Amino acid sequence: MFLTEGLKSLLPHALRRIIRCNRLNIRNTSGIAEGYKQANVLILHKSLADDFEKFCHANEGPLPLLYRSKPGDWKCPSLSSDSDIRTDCLQYRVYEHGACTGSLKSLKEYSEQLKNMVTFYLGCSFSFEKAVQNAGIPVRNVEQKCNVSMYKTAVPCYSVSAFCCNLVVTMRPIPESKLEAAVLATCELKEAHGAPIHVGDPGLLGIQDLSKPDYGDPVHLHPGDIPVFWACGVTGIEAIINCRTPLAFTHSPGCMFITDLKNDNVTFRSSREVPQVHCISQDPLHYSIVSAEAAQKIKTLETLIGRDPGDRGIIHLHCPDELLKACLSISHAQSVLITTGFPTHFTYEPPEENDGPPGALAIAAILQALQKEVAIVTDQRAMNLNRKIIEEAVQLGILKRPVPLLSYQSKSADSALMFLCENGNPRRPRFDHLIAIERAGMAADGNYYNARKVNIKHLVDPIDELFLAAQSLPGVTTTGVGDGGNELGMGKIKDAVKKHIKNGDVIACDVAADFTIVAGVSNWGGYAIACALYILSTCEVHDRYLRKAVGFPRLSNKMVWLSALPSVTKEEKLLKTLVQHGVRSGKTASLEMEVDGLPFYNTHSLMIEKLRETTQQ
Repeated sequence: MFLTEGLKSLLPHALRRIIRCNRLNIRNTSGIAEGYKQANVLILHKSLADDFEKFCHANEGPLPLLYRSKPGDWKCPSLSSDSDIRTDCLQYRVYEHGACTGSLKSLKEYSEQLKNMVTFYLGCSFSFEKAVQNAGIPVRNVEQKCNVSMYKTAVPCYSVSAFCCNLVVTMRPIPESKLEAAVLATCELKEAHGAPIHVGDPGLLGIQDLSKPDYGDPVHLHPGDIPVFWACGVTGIEAIINCRTPLAFTHSPGCMFITDLKNDNVTFRSSREVPQVHCISQDPLHYSIVSAEAAQKIKTLETLIGRDPGDRGIIHLHCPDELLKACLSISHAQSVLITTGFPTHFTYEPPEENDGPPGALAIAAILQALQKEVAIVTDQRAMNLNRKIIEEAVQLGILKRPVPLLSYQSKSADSALMFLCENGNPRRPRFDHLIAIERAGMAADGNYYNARKVNIKHLVDPIDELFLAAQSLPGVTTTGVGDGGNELGMGKIKDAVKKHIKNGDVIACDVAADFTIVAGVSNWGGYAIACALYILSTCEVHDRYLRKAVGFPRLSNKMVWLSALPSVTKEEKLLKTLVQHGVRSGKTASLEMEVDGLPFYNTHSLMIEKLRETTQQ
C-alpha cells in the first residue's frame, strides 16, 4: 500500500495507475497531485445528457464542465492520456431512482450498462488548494488530514428539465487577515469553482451546524478563522438524486478523478478586475466581494458628494468608505425601509424642507428597478403630503409604481419590534435594511432640533426607535444620510458634530446607524446611493457573489437600472412638484428652485450630471 506522504508530487498518470490497482491507503484525494486539476464524475443515461449539460452551463459555479464523453466512452482524451473511468476514482457511488444503493471500488461489473451512458467531468475545489497554499494561506482540511466539509444549502440552482436541486458548498476556514488573499488565489480558477460564493455566517446559506457536514468530514476552525464557502460539484449528485433516474454513478464525494491538466497561474487582465473583500455586518458576520474598479467608482461618488457648498464644516464629519459598505449591504438586502422628513420650518404648513424627499425617491426608484421590496415610513401628520408626492413621482416616471407609505407610533415598549418584525419575532424581520435620509434625529436630551437650535419635537414621530431596535436585530442593518449632524443615524459621528458644527453640542443626533453617509446636501447622498447600487449591479464580480454563482448574470437588465437613476430632467420636475406643494428650501424657506439655499441650476443639476458621468464611465 502507498501512504499519503509522497503522493503530493506524484504525477497524475502514476496515481491513476495506483488507484486502478486499489493500492492507495487514503480516504480522499485532497492534497495529492498538487497543482493538477481534479474532477467530479457523474455518469448518466444518454437520454439525460443534453439536459444535464444545459444544467451545468446554467450553474457554472458549482458545475464547471471540463469534458463530456460520448455514450459508452470510458476515456477522456482531453483530460488524461490513459484513463478508464470505470476504475480510476478511489470510490464510486451507485444511485437507483434517487437513492444511493452502494459504494464500489470499480464499475467494471456495470460495463454493459455503461455502453448507453455518458460521463461528465466537472471541476473540483481540490484543484485550487495548492494555489491557496502558495498564497501563504493554510488549508485546514489538508492540515487536519481529512476530507473537506460539504453542506447542502437553501440556495436553489437554476432548474433545467428534470434537473433541479439546491446548491452544495465546500467550507474552508480562512484566517480573517487572509480573506482577500484567498479570493485572489481562487477567483480566476473558474474550472475549480472560482471565487467563494459566501464569506461569513453559515446560517445565511441555510446551514445550521458546521460540525455536521452533509458530505465529507468536519473541519475545525482555528481562533480568528472565518468560514469561507465555495460552490461544489457535489451539487450534481443532488441533481441526480432529485432526478430519480433509474441508474446513475458518481464519484464518492472527496474521491476525485485526477486529470493530467495543470492549473494555470492566476492572472488578471487588468488591476480593475481584482476583487476586494469588505465586512458589511458583524451580526450575523457577513462579508461581500466587489471589483476594485467598482469600488473605486463608488469612492469617487463619495468624494463628489462630500463637497461642502454651505461651509458648515462637514469635512470633519466624513467617514471614508461608508458609501461603499452601506451600498454593499443594501445590495444584499431583499426588503428596505426608507424614512425622510425634516420639519425645520415649524412656522409654515407644511413644515418640511425639500432636502430629503428627492434623495429618498431616488433610492426607492433604483430599489424598485432591482426588484427589491421598498417602503417609506414618515410622520403621521405628513402622510397625505407624502402620498401626493409619491403619486406624482409615479406620473413623472421617477417611480415605476407607488411605494407603500407607513407611519409609526410608539404605543408600548415593544412597538418598534412589532413594527419591524412579523408578530414581533426577531427571527422574522420585515426589512433587512433601514435608511434614514435627512430625517430629524433625536438629540441626547430626547428632543429634536433644527440647525438653528429650535426644538421641533412636537412635529416629529419617534421613528428613531426603529433604528434603535434594529441594533439588536440580527440581519437588520441601517444607514443614515445627513449634511449637518442633526439627522437620524448621525450618532456615529456625534463627537465630531459637537466639535465642528455650529450648535453641534445641542443639536447632534444621538442615534447611530451602522453606516453614516455625509454629503454637502442630503439629496446628493440619496443620488449617490442610487448610482452606487447601479455600479454594484453591473459589476460582474459582485453579481456572481450575489447570485451565489448559480443561474445567469443579470446584466441584461442594465438599461432598466440605468433608466431608474436620477437625472437632471426628473429631479427638476420633482423639485417643481415640491414647490407646488409648499415644500420649502431648508436654509432660506424659499419656494424657489433651490435646495438648502443652493440653486438647482448649476449646483444641484451639475452634481447630478457628475454623479451620472462617474457611474457610467
